[in-house]
Amino acid sequence: MVVDEAEAARPARDREAAPLPLSAMGKEQLRRIAFVLTDIDDTLTNDGRLPGIAYSALERLSEAGLRVIPVTGRPAGWCDLIARLWPVSAVIGENGAFYFARHPAGGMHRRFARPAHTRQEDRKRLDSLATTILSTVEGARLSADQAFREADLAIDIAEDGPHLTKTAVRRIVNCFEAAGAMAKVSSIHVNGWFGNYDKLTMARRLFEEMYGIDIDRENGRALFVGDSPNDAPMFGFFANSVGVANFAAFCDEVETPPKYLTLAAGGSGFAELAEAILEAREG
Repeated sequence: MVVDEAEAARPARDREAAPLPLSAMGKEQLRRIAFVLTDIDDTLTNDGRLPGIAYSALERLSEAGLRVIPVTGRPAGWCDLIARLWPVSAVIGENGAFYFARHPAGGMHRRFARPAHTRQEDRKRLDSLATTILSTVEGARLSADQAFREADLAIDIAEDGPHLTKTAVRRIVNCFEAAGAMAKVSSIHVNGWFGNYDKLTMARRLFEEMYGIDIDRENGRALFVGDSPNDAPMFGFFANSVGVANFAAFCDEVETPPKYLTLAAGGSGFAELAEAILEAREG
């Protein structure tokens, strides 16, 4: 996460309170949850791998009747597979560029934030921007999953090579913003795209179109769990927001941390959260 000097200097009292332990979340609050939205990288995964304990937690939540919705910066190609093969109701990908949902009778429902012809023009601009970034920022490289993306450009800063410095990450963000693109920093990538959308705007659209729910009015029925500063808008919106334990490293860097924090990190933390939800429903 890149934090400007002004933000870093702000007193702690101007920011939201530090997260409470997950154990402080009330049973009735947990019992109301019908939708679990979850980041993937470093929230479901440990060191880049999806552990059995996390996948089992997804399965158990789905079997209990909850709708599980991964919300990720990962590409359309991955999200198609996730929507088809994982025990999930839908998936939001490329930081809100689309949602995919598998129809019970077969086939895939795909909804994009921007029309196909606009995405084609965006791709040309992003390809040109990629050339600029790779030639001007030392160590910058395309993410390994770039070939499977529909709407954004992902620059690898920590996944398949040396971790880039904060200065290099800031320069990448500056390149995106100078071109008029949005830019978000995750634990592994800097993602950039053209268009006024994000994970939260697509989540609102998904709830309205697929479930007939105004999530602003029925916020308490949903929960979001994530791990990094780019999840801050989701943490800020959802009353039931949870960070896995590895988010603790970023608590001083964001104005809107999650309301609660698990004891365990990554996929183990997600499994801890799932267990709390399931226990509350049985009680």
